[in-house]
Amino acid sequence: MTRPLDGLTIVSLEHAVAAPFCTRQLADLGARVIKVERPGSGDFARGYDGRVRGQSSHFTWLNRNKESLALDLKNPVALKALKQLLAGADVLVQNLAPGAAARMGLSYEALKELNPRLIVCDISGYGADGPYRDKKAYDLLIQSEAGFLSVTGTPETPSKSGISVADIAAGMYAYSNILSALLLRGKTGAGSHIDVSMLEAMGEWMNYPLYYAFDGAPPPPRTGASHASIYPYGPFQAGDGGTVMLGLQNEREWKAFCDQVLMVPALAGDPRFDSNAKRNENREELQDEILRIFASLSAAQVVRRLDEAGIANARVNDMAGLWEHPQLQARNRWRNVATPVGEVPALLPPGVNSAYDYRMDAVPAVGEHTRAILADLGLSAAELAQIDKPSDF
Repeated sequence: MTRPLDGLTIVSLEHAVAAPFCTRQLADLGARVIKVERPGSGDFARGYDGRVRGQSSHFTWLNRNKESLALDLKNPVALKALKQLLAGADVLVQNLAPGAAARMGLSYEALKELNPRLIVCDISGYGADGPYRDKKAYDLLIQSEAGFLSVTGTPETPSKSGISVADIAAGMYAYSNILSALLLRGKTGAGSHIDVSMLEAMGEWMNYPLYYAFDGAPPPPRTGASHASIYPYGPFQAGDGGTVMLGLQNEREWKAFCDQVLMVPALAGDPRFDSNAKRNENREELQDEILRIFASLSAAQVVRRLDEAGIANARVNDMAGLWEHPQLQARNRWRNVATPVGEVPALLPPGVNSAYDYRMDAVPAVGEHTRAILADLGLSAAELAQIDKPSDF
């Protein structure tokens, strides 16, 4: 089976989430990904928690299909070996602290002399220039800088995302930019430099609230699990204590909701509710009407009416519900992946392609592939011994 990125070599100086998420997706498509880690401790995300039989949940998610190369890059022999590896690589991805890669001679300008076809992708909090260039950045801090917290949570309490949304956004744009750069290199024969900013990735995802607040208009309010500008769209409690998530998108669905779910057809033409803007403005009054009717129904009865009316709805799942989700089971979306602590289940990447299957290989131990990779580079016994020594620098 041929995969889209078979034969490509990606070298990554990565930690945490953004760069590992990018490179794991490249590896899923067949690329060889060599993950450079600190000897001994490795990527600090290995120590975030021990929820997967003693192994970190983040690391298990982000690092399948990779080879781990443990190098102390303060050691000149190790740094020389890394540059030798990059001379034959296709892509370098890095999300080290601002300026760290350049100080080691690993900037795009330095490396393109070594390998003109090399694509270098730098992932940082704020980008390669500007007044925030050297500012450290973590996921929650970027969520805050990008205004995400201002539109997420309840009216009383701004809230972060339950997942690393800023890191994931940056990782996705790094991934798509690298795929674009590979296509471009196929036309020009030359590599290129990619500068991905977490702030700019989140800025793109924040465009709806930006435009909603256009020209000084009030921004979207924080509305908990409900939609900020479409109503009814969110969680509603039924009479048995169950919660149903439902969403309406247009006036046709609003009429069907009134006719077949609430069974109060006249409500569709009520001047307080006869457009989404009015429903949103008068959402407390409409919520009272909906909850009054739902109080006489079980959650299952509400869902049955919604389905019959063609109104979108969903269960309010927890993680146990997602693990056992019948749709994921029916579509055979789970595979077993080897890890240093044994096999664990892993979801296939989104998207089913008729021409190939995704690669779903092992999560590596720290430095598991160091000897094999360095041997392929032809390092002498003396150089290998030098690399093994703790750095004095």
